[in-house]
Amino acid sequence: MLVLAVLLAGPAALAAQPANYVRYQMGGRVSYGRLDGDQISQLRGAPWLDKTPTGVKVPRSKVTLLAPATPSKVIAVGLNYQTHLGERSAAAYPGLFAKLPTSIIAHNDTVVLTPDATNVHYEGEMVLVIGKRAHNVPVANAKDYVFGVTTGNDVSERDWQKSDLQWFRAKAADTFGPLGPVIVTGVNYDDLLLQTRLNGEVVQSQRTKDLIFSVAEIVSYISRYVTLEPGDVIYSGTPGTTRQMKSGDVVEVELERVGLLRNPVVQRR
Repeated sequence: MLVLAVLLAGPAALAAQPANYVRYQMGGRVSYGRLDGDQISQLRGAPWLDKTPTGVKVPRSKVTLLAPATPSKVIAVGLNYQTHLGERSAAAYPGLFAKLPTSIIAHNDTVVLTPDATNVHYEGEMVLVIGKRAHNVPVANAKDYVFGVTTGNDVSERDWQKSDLQWFRAKAADTFGPLGPVIVTGVNYDDLLLQTRLNGEVVQSQRTKDLIFSVAEIVSYISRYVTLEPGDVIYSGTPGTTRQMKSGDVVEVELERVGLLRNPVVQRR
């Protein structure tokens, strides 16, 4: 009956069905693909540019999953949940900062702390992946520019945040941007459960409906000042309180209907 209802609803309903996309490496070659169960169908290009299947299919177990996007820009929203703000009042507009593309790492990659990084925290987040060029777009249709969402961890060195002129080191250091492993389309970005676990213990848990600035508001606001390109990513903010990560810890961030991002932590000597 459900299948019949979807068919009767026409192409719009079919287009709204969730789809999972990955970027992967196999035999020295990097490709994008659509993930269906345990099988990946290779695509001609990044799914926001060309979703045409090549006809090649590979088992997920035979590939290495990479970060699902290679953004030209990595933008993040700070203080976007009241539970993270605490008793402070919310700002009138999203507070933005930039991470660097070189901070991006994949599922199962290691977060590497430099010897002088002594107060590093996790920040589990929903991450938006831009699907088409966005410049000065209105809130009313800003979600049309979002290709899908994935899972992220905005790793942050708190002492550097306080002492440095900018958050360059604190937020954009190498490996401080875990991302992935899957981009999902066709889900309600405005109401997904986001959870973070540190060594198996749930340390953050909140729904994205509690974002102070919604997905549409974030995209519209950023596009007033910075042109967003296909494949760019936006970390949307973290809920609740955070704790320090140490060498040997494992952080897992899970986004409902999207997937789980897992990264071990090591301190470099």
